[in-house]
Amino acid sequence: MNLPLKGKVAVVTGASRGLGRMDALKLAEAGADVVVTDILIEEDEKLEEKSEQYGPMSQIMAQSKTIYTKSTAKQIEEMGRRSAAYRMDVTDREEVQKVMAEIKDKFGRIDILVNNAGTLDHTARLEHQNDDFWDRDLKVNLTGAYNCSKAVWPYMKEQKWGRIINMASVAGTLGGYGQASYSTTKAGILGLTKTLALEGARYNITSNAIVPGIINTEAFQYTNPKMRERMIERTAFKRPGEPEDIAYAIVFLSSDQAKYITGVGLPVAGGIDLFTF
Repeated sequence: MNLPLKGKVAVVTGASRGLGRMDALKLAEAGADVVVTDILIEEDEKLEEKSEQYGPMSQIMAQSKTIYTKSTAKQIEEMGRRSAAYRMDVTDREEVQKVMAEIKDKFGRIDILVNNAGTLDHTARLEHQNDDFWDRDLKVNLTGAYNCSKAVWPYMKEQKWGRIINMASVAGTLGGYGQASYSTTKAGILGLTKTLALEGARYNITSNAIVPGIINTEAFQYTNPKMRERMIERTAFKRPGEPEDIAYAIVFLSSDQAKYITGVGLPVAGGIDLFTF
C-alpha cells in the first residue's frame, strides 16, 4: 500500500461532516493519524439547543442528525490509525491553544493542519447583510484559521516540517453575489496563506489553499434547486465536484511530493472560473 503520510499527525477543523469529514478520512487512508475537531459533537445532549447560537446551517445539521465528529474518529481508528475527536470553537483563542496543546501531548507532534471550519449560510445583498452574521463569518472563516495556524506554528517550527492547508473558495477569487461576508473572508484566507508561506519556508513549513467551486456536500443539497442548477451549469463539466475531489488535493499538498509548492491557491472548481457558455 502507498501510504505517503505514514507517521504524520493531521488536525482537521470543522470535520463533523461534508468536506472536513472527507478530508479526515482520506488523510487517514494515506497513512496519517488524524484528529477530528468541530464545534458540534453528536453525543452532546444539548446539541440542538447549542446549534441555535451558531446559525441556520448548524441548526439544520443538528436537527437532521448530520453530525459525525466522534463517528469519524472511530472510523479512522478502524483503519488502524490513531484518532481522537475534540469539541473546539475556532473563534475561542484560549480553547484552540488548549486543544492543540492536548493533541501535541497525546500524539507527540502536529504535522498537518487543515483549516476547514467555516460558515456558509449568510446570503443577502449588501443592504440586507446581517451585521451579526458579518462579524461571525469574519471570526469563524478568517480569524479561526489564524487562531489555529498560530497555535500549531511553534510545533511545526520546532520539528522543521509542517503543512498548513486553508479552505478558500471561488467566491474569494471571483466574488459572490449576495455573499459579501463569505467572499471577503475567503479572499482574506488567500492573503493569510501567502503570508504563512513566506514566513514558514525557512522552517520547511508549506502553506497552501484549496479554492473549491461547487461541491456536492450535505449543505449544497439544502440550496434552492433552481440556484443549484444555475451554479452547476456554470462549470465546464456541467456537474458538481465531490468531497473526494477536495480531499485528494489536500492529501497531495500534505505529502512530500508537494514539498516545493507553497503560497498557492489551488482551484478544484471544475472550470467554474473559465469562460463557459
